[in-house]
Amino acid sequence: QVQLQESGPGLVKPSQTLSLTCTVSGGTFSTHALGWFRQVPGKEREFVASIDSSGLILVYAEVVQGRFTVSKDNAKNEGYLRMDRLQPEDTGVYFCARGRMAVVNPQVEDYDYWGQGTQVTVDS
Repeated sequence: QVQLQESGPGLVKPSQTLSLTCTVSGGTFSTHALGWFRQVPGKEREFVASIDSSGLILVYAEVVQGRFTVSKDNAKNEGYLRMDRLQPEDTGVYFCARGRMAVVNPQVEDYDYWGQGTQVTVDS
């Protein structure tokens, strides 16, 4: 079974930077896109960013455009999300997910395996 696991610091002050790592095991990774989503209590899971299988095409939600950077290292079976100039509104549980195919997209339905999520809190 394909498994994904997010890791990284969970607490940061406003305006600072936090990076997350997504480790993929149990299946192929290099031929799949990778997506990042976040969710807060009472709200739908929100698309954050995605990257295609080869790491050439990056897509960002408008709200994080210019602040977040998604990347991928196929040799390590790892994906990354760097979050700069974080704001309290960025607080939530962050999930990484493997795309069903190589293309990138913002739809939850287009991802087949998900990590358990990791809490990111932006607070003073």
